[in-house]
Amino acid sequence: MRKDVRILLVGELCLILPMFQVPLRAEEITIPADVTPERVPTHIVDYSEAEQSEEQLYQEISKANVICIVYSVNNKKSIEKVSMSSLCIHCNLVEHSSMETILPIMNQYQDIETCVECSAKNLKNISELFYYAQKAVLHPTGPLYCPEEKELKPSCIKALTRIFKVSDLDNDGILNDNELNFFQVKTCFNTPLAPQALEDVKNVVRRNMADGVKDNGLTLKGFLFLHTLFIQRGRHETTWTVLRRFGYDDDLELTQEYLFPLIKIPPDCTTELNHNAYLFLQSIFDKHDKDRDCALSPEELKDLFKVFPYMPWGPDVKNTVCTNDQGWITYQGYLSQWTLTTYLDVQRSLEYLGYLGYSIIYEHESQAAAITVTRNKRIDLQKKQTQRSVFRCNVLGAQGSGKSGFLQAFLGKNLQRIREDHKSLYAINTTYVYGQEKYLLLHEVMPDFDFLSEADLACDVVCLVYDVNDPRSFEYCAKTYKQYFMDSKIPCVVIAAKSDLHEVRQHYSLPPLEFCRKHKLHPPQPFTCNTSDPLGKELYTRLTTMAMHMAQADLKNSTFWLRASLGATVCAVLGFAMYRALLKQR
Repeated sequence: MRKDVRILLVGELCLILPMFQVPLRAEEITIPADVTPERVPTHIVDYSEAEQSEEQLYQEISKANVICIVYSVNNKKSIEKVSMSSLCIHCNLVEHSSMETILPIMNQYQDIETCVECSAKNLKNISELFYYAQKAVLHPTGPLYCPEEKELKPSCIKALTRIFKVSDLDNDGILNDNELNFFQVKTCFNTPLAPQALEDVKNVVRRNMADGVKDNGLTLKGFLFLHTLFIQRGRHETTWTVLRRFGYDDDLELTQEYLFPLIKIPPDCTTELNHNAYLFLQSIFDKHDKDRDCALSPEELKDLFKVFPYMPWGPDVKNTVCTNDQGWITYQGYLSQWTLTTYLDVQRSLEYLGYLGYSIIYEHESQAAAITVTRNKRIDLQKKQTQRSVFRCNVLGAQGSGKSGFLQAFLGKNLQRIREDHKSLYAINTTYVYGQEKYLLLHEVMPDFDFLSEADLACDVVCLVYDVNDPRSFEYCAKTYKQYFMDSKIPCVVIAAKSDLHEVRQHYSLPPLEFCRKHKLHPPQPFTCNTSDPLGKELYTRLTTMAMHMAQADLKNSTFWLRASLGATVCAVLGFAMYRALLKQR
């Protein structure tokens, strides 16, 4: 909504003077916000052709939000001037008329919002004039309704349809009494509807359309009809109150302030979803998982994103998170993708939560309330503990070393069924470390030894992957480690990928095992894309453990690896059992 309203008065000099009792032209008048119904300050500007030029008139028109053309009902020439003025300046509001005289002009110029008969002498309808002028700006009819067709405009239907879907908490296509009251009280008007009032509303809809009410609830058609009725009866403010509460501006577009609320992220801090955000996203998943199979079919996923102006997830998401045997995103995969988006691009996550109506459903000022900004990593190092739940592992290696296979194995997949254009450079899944659920985010860094960006180096743990069957593969890992990570505090792990193949001698000055010993790294970890290998699964938990405890763990001490391995194995078994139990409950 606008922060103020500027009204321009134009018309006969003899009419303006008695209204304000000032000579020639009145000075600008400001009506304070606290005395107007909409709590918006209003500025009234008077134009006098006797004192001002036509150029000044155009300047005032460009600054005005609404124009009042004043003329005398007993002066025919004055009325004729209205028609000429309307054509030139596209006025919004006409004042001082008899209805029969002004209706043809109103029909000719659709920009004319309304007309008010008033008398400056008797002070009749003067306050009403400025009220309607203010209303024409704050609650315009034009964006909502087409008077010729007597129906809502497409952009208004689109906005109200999203509002209906967000308010339909159980996604059954009907707003029941509880949902209607939630909409009435929590989201828009702060006033509950009495049971009889609800019935009266539904009865009005029933009388006017056959499919507006179903199972004693309001359908989308009924919801749209109600707003059409509000507008036809001059209650535009009701529809605008709803639209603005759900983030829409005067052009029926979601505002930047609504979609992208301010959130400060200091350096070396990360962004995560908090507990309430996960609860909200779980409710959205449950709302659209119609068959209760803990996965979203393509149709269910499409239905979930109907409140978005575009499809936010591409085909690569199926190779980024866990899916079922049919390739449908599972409940865990769904939460993982949200976690990934929030970690990598928090502004995008805020936008998505805005489309879903998080701040409205949870009654927060903005969806920024869904985000936790973690503390600086240096503080974690000092305190030797972390409160974070998401950890990033950058995976580096030469071309063809097995990086992509390492990522897909984390999701229980392999590369055999993945189209090249659907490949993802990310994989995210949960691991359990000492009984705590954590997210491990794997990022495949494209091999470019000559240049690694800050983003390529910013992580919690590094995997250096080489192919045991390629004699030139380890050289890239060794050089990358020595140039970028040897003097850093980031823990590094060497992965001997494709360990099910014959191991060949590497063409480097030191064999991988001796290189690791020299630089006090743990011996290369054998890995194969055979997802049934329990040692491969354990490796991801060990990586998460290293990322969590990089400050306090002596990574060069083999006892750390023994403790991490034992803890990871136990927690992985317990975590899997808990996950299976939760699936049965769902």
